Amino acid sequence: MNGSSPSSSAAFWQHVWHRGAVFCLLALILLGGVWELWVAPLHPGGSLLVLKVLPLLPAVPGVLRGRSTTFRWLSLLLWFYAAEGITRALTDPSVASRGLGWIELLLALLLFVCVAGFLRAGAARHAER
Repeated sequence: MNGSSPSSSAAFWQHVWHRGAVFCLLALILLGGVWELWVAPLHPGGSLLVLKVLPLLPAVPGVLRGRSTTFRWLSLLLWFYAAEGITRALTDPSVASRGLGWIELLLALLLFVCVAGFLRAGAARHAER
């Protein structure tokens, strides 16, 4: 990026953070569904805990469109998923469920980093105008 303006650098990074956030959000939703329905449900045949992904669904359109308001409220919501991930990673009796708990924690933390990076890059772009 030699010779590029700070604004184009901020735009590039905002695009990178946006892509990461989209990936992590969709992966977190998919993980929650697969985990509770097939891989390691709390009860055989599936668990109503699959409903935990419902609060994430309204975020999908806003994240896909890059709406900063969606990124802001999502940054608060995702800590419930981080808390569930660490709790289940440390306490579930099933090895598969413990592994999925670590993955959920990792996805929630990565999503937070991407959300924060997206909002910060957007603020930098806005400040340069």
